[in-house]
Formats: sequence, C-alpha cells, structure tokens
Amino acid sequence: MLITSLQNPRVKQALKLRESRRRKHDQLMLVEGGDELSLALDCGLKPTTLFFCPALVGNNDDLLEKTRAAGAEIIQVSQSVFEKLAYRENPDGWLAVAPLLQRSLEALSLGASPLLIVAEAVEKPGNLGAILRTADAAGVEGVIVCNPTIDLGNPNLIRASRGTVFSVPIIEATSTDTLAWLRARRVKVVAASPEGAVGYTGVDFRGPTAIVVGEESAGLSPVWRDGADLNVRIPMMGRVNSLNVSIAAALFVYEALRQRLP
Repeated sequence: MLITSLQNPRVKQALKLRESRRRKHDQLMLVEGGDELSLALDCGLKPTTLFFCPALVGNNDDLLEKTRAAGAEIIQVSQSVFEKLAYRENPDGWLAVAPLLQRSLEALSLGASPLLIVAEAVEKPGNLGAILRTADAAGVEGVIVCNPTIDLGNPNLIRASRGTVFSVPIIEATSTDTLAWLRARRVKVVAASPEGAVGYTGVDFRGPTAIVVGEESAGLSPVWRDGADLNVRIPMMGRVNSLNVSIAAALFVYEALRQRLP
C-alpha cells in the first residue's frame, strides 16, 4: 500500500517527532538519509518504522532488506508525503523512526588509555555534529555532552554528524557528575581555554585524557576551568580570541592522535 495523504495517522505521528518535547515524551527520533540509516543499522540501531519513497530511493533493495531484517515496519509513501516528512532539501527517500539514544556514563567502557571529548553546553547541532565526525575519524572512545542544549535525537544533529551519532558512544551528563566520573577513573582533564598557561602542542596526551571544550560565546563553566588538571590554549594571532568549538576540538584531538600514533 502506498500512503498519499498527509492526514494518515502514521504520517502525522512521525511529523510530531520534529519537536524535541515530543521526542522526549515518546522516546523516539527520526533518522533521515540512506547513508545515516545504513551506518545506524551497522551500529545496532533497531528502527521501529521505515518510511520510504520508491520515487526517490532508486534501486537500493539491500538497505530496504537490511532495515526490514532489523525489525522495522516498512511503509511506502508518495513523493509529496515524503517531502513533507523530510527535514532536508533534496531528500533521498529514506526516513526511519527509532528509539531515542539513551546511554549513561557508567555504561561507557574505557580502554587502557582512553581519549574522550567533553562538550559543555554546545548550542548548535552543526557544531556538535562536526565534533562527532572528528571523534569518529580519530577513534575517540566517547563524547560526553554536558549540560546539553541539544537533544541527541535532533534531526539536524544526525544530519550534521553524518550518522556518527550512532558510531561514537555519546552520553549526556552534568558537568559535575562528569568531572567526578573522570576523577574516579584517573583520566587527565585538559580544558580548552583562551587563558590557558600552556599551548595545546605542549601537552602530553598519551595517557588517559579527556579534552573539554565549550561554546565559544560563553566558554567553559567554573566546574571545568577550576576543576581541570590543565587549562590549555590554542595560539591566536588575530583580533578574535576563540575558534569555532568544533575546530578547537579537532585541533586538540589530532594533536593527541599525532602523539599516540607509532
């Protein structure tokens, strides 16, 4: 059966998941895009429903069967209906409804010398998505989002992360709880700060380390500025005293990776 009406109850229910409050209430989120869905499935996501548009998806029976095998109900919709459901321009015809991500600090498994990113109060899905892509590329063991202003089911975050929100362990927690958790595990806390006494290339990142970054408009809270083992700066030669938070995170992470590679 092909759904052609926006008044269909299943379509109306999915449209409501655009709202953060509804996502939290229903504990569901939307995963749009064939690449993002494929990565999510590879990482163990179990969608409840797949809306797909035959006029847009082309020939991709493998992803359809992969989603069906994960237990999703398959619903075909017309192009006009899908374009209403879609969050992005030029949609590719794939949109799944899946359980909202729920991970705790205690569930995060650490290796012998973990590298973590802590992102405090990051406001823009694009910035957090870029941080997740860096974490995925560099093999970071987890991203802890402190005092979040973005819910992890935000479709713009999933899109900006290119699906790495599913491949990188990501946890929501308070700054206070996260600092205590890191201390209990003897993880060195390195906070990015324009006032830092040490440049980021002068820090030893080879041991267990958490790199802490905050939104550039407000910087890090006193929890991190006062609680960090090191406040570390990125050299700034211009008139602006901070970089985009995702760029700052990438510089720190790849310096750590450079030091850790054989």
